[in-house]
Amino acid sequence: MFSIEKCEVPIHAMLADYLIDGTYTDCYTTEITARISFPEFVFAFYTTFIFKLERLILEWMVSKPSTDAQARQLADGELEKFAAWCVENRNENEILMCDFMGRTRSWLMVTPESDARTRLYFGSAVVPRRNSKTGKLSLGFGFQVLLGFHKIYSFLLLYSAKLRLASQAF
Repeated sequence: MFSIEKCEVPIHAMLADYLIDGTYTDCYTTEITARISFPEFVFAFYTTFIFKLERLILEWMVSKPSTDAQARQLADGELEKFAAWCVENRNENEILMCDFMGRTRSWLMVTPESDARTRLYFGSAVVPRRNSKTGKLSLGFGFQVLLGFHKIYSFLLLYSAKLRLASQAF
């Protein structure tokens, strides 16, 4: 019931713009037995316990505070900046966020599967930088070291949002 699967980035999704050489992209999906609106998903995602920990770390380490009220405004399309991200693009079913350094993207999307089921997506992109010594594009040592953690964390973020939505739907 609460399975999260790694999948290809949907070809027409906003995150697909980052399926280019040198850029790391990932995409995770799950299905929930309920009709979930896009704002509900965004709000649930950014207010889970696990993401609140990230928000706390961002406030402490880079002075980028955020609140649940701001998460609601972001979900409702009333806010363009949230914590360390700003909205790069959005439509009625997806949002693409860019971090304040311009290196990472965070993407959420919903697709209704039926009147009683919704598919949820979460994905990321890490844009490489050109190494000044070699001239080659690189994601950097830090990201390479944290890649395993990133994959587990991405899974947990989507799983937590799904649990939150499931508890509200029933």
